[in-house]
Amino acid sequence: MSDQTLAQNVANKASQDLLKGSIASNDIQYRIQGGTPLRGDIQISGSKNAVLPLIAGSLLCSGETVLTNVPDLRDVRVMLEILQYLGADATFQEGTVRIRTHNVQSKPIPAEFVGKLRGSIVLMGPLLARFGVVEMAYPGGCVLGKRPVDAHREALVQLGAQETSRDGVLHYQGKLKAAQVILPEFSVTATENAVLASALLLGETVIEMAACEPHVQEVCKLVTAMGAEVDGAGTHTLKIRGRQDLKSVTHTVTSDYLEAGAFAVAALVTKGKVRLHNAQFDHLISFLNALSRMGAVWKYDEDEKILFIDGELSSLQPVKVQTNIFPGFPTDLLPPLGVAMTQANGVSRIFECLFEGRMAYLYELEKMGAHIEILNSHQALIIGPTKLRGRTVASNDIRAGVAMVIAGLCAEGETIVTDVQYIERGYDQLDRKLQSIGARIERIVN
Repeated sequence: MSDQTLAQNVANKASQDLLKGSIASNDIQYRIQGGTPLRGDIQISGSKNAVLPLIAGSLLCSGETVLTNVPDLRDVRVMLEILQYLGADATFQEGTVRIRTHNVQSKPIPAEFVGKLRGSIVLMGPLLARFGVVEMAYPGGCVLGKRPVDAHREALVQLGAQETSRDGVLHYQGKLKAAQVILPEFSVTATENAVLASALLLGETVIEMAACEPHVQEVCKLVTAMGAEVDGAGTHTLKIRGRQDLKSVTHTVTSDYLEAGAFAVAALVTKGKVRLHNAQFDHLISFLNALSRMGAVWKYDEDEKILFIDGELSSLQPVKVQTNIFPGFPTDLLPPLGVAMTQANGVSRIFECLFEGRMAYLYELEKMGAHIEILNSHQALIIGPTKLRGRTVASNDIRAGVAMVIAGLCAEGETIVTDVQYIERGYDQLDRKLQSIGARIERIVN
């Protein structure tokens, strides 16, 4: 066997090991026996929404990018699978991803890859900026209503790209130039695409109407470490002075505030006491404000980065919550909070401003006995307190799925949560973490 053949076989085996289970079609369920107060300590994993654009950022230069504190999620593995298809050498072991991009090419990315992952759209900016062309099938992922690519199109065209897209396929080409980019909306992924592309462009690019979520700030930190200059991170106006000789770096992924919020609600509704380690207070300000208005008892240790939730002392009251762009209340934390509202003493109101498909989880809560009045596709009343009862309920999307798990934890009897493969796209070892703090939850693969 030649050295070249041996090397190829080793690479193929590494690829198979890396992606093992990322596209499994088995139906996965959680069986939950509710009614046990959660008690103990949880280490919050790295942010799923941050790590995907960081992986895409590795394409900006030829070298080895190292990402630490990476959550072991299906979406992460699919993203690495796409980079391997483009020619990267990627390994993922014990929370560390290493990506070597020396042999990367920009070639058409088929639906079998990007159709699994909406977040793959953040590959467009770096591929176009580095290679002058990008083509991919229309990205997929969770069904949360219509999620058009208009903001991405606007960003790339304003940077000088020529669009020749066709039905089901996105195609852009041309030499990009620093420019003023005015986004049509506060789109997180469009902002990330614009930042990543601008990092390679000589001169100053100004991005107006930029999103400022924590994961966008992570992308700004990455390209800054790689050699670009970024002013305005965390605001709606970004100024980026790029350079063409960016260098690969090592970067630690910030913790996942959405995971922290989900565990906080789980502690509340089970009347438990949980300490969440590596929680970022400034990422959770609107969420914690909502918990305070509900009567939740919590405290935060700034030095240790620990959020303590005391569900035993909390007495939940009704609240009105409206989602908004950061630093407003995160849309991804509304489903978990909706479960807490079923245990509050009175009428709570939710107003989902961003996704028309977000409210589907409320129908699953109704199966468990929740008293809910859905006013329209964006607004609902939740009347509590209601004793939830175990039922078989579905995970409609990542965040709806974790809400059903939380509901099962406080429900009477046994709850079966189906379509757990959705949940595992966004939460690292959720069942094991819950087991470690006393939850009676079992993962079942059919």
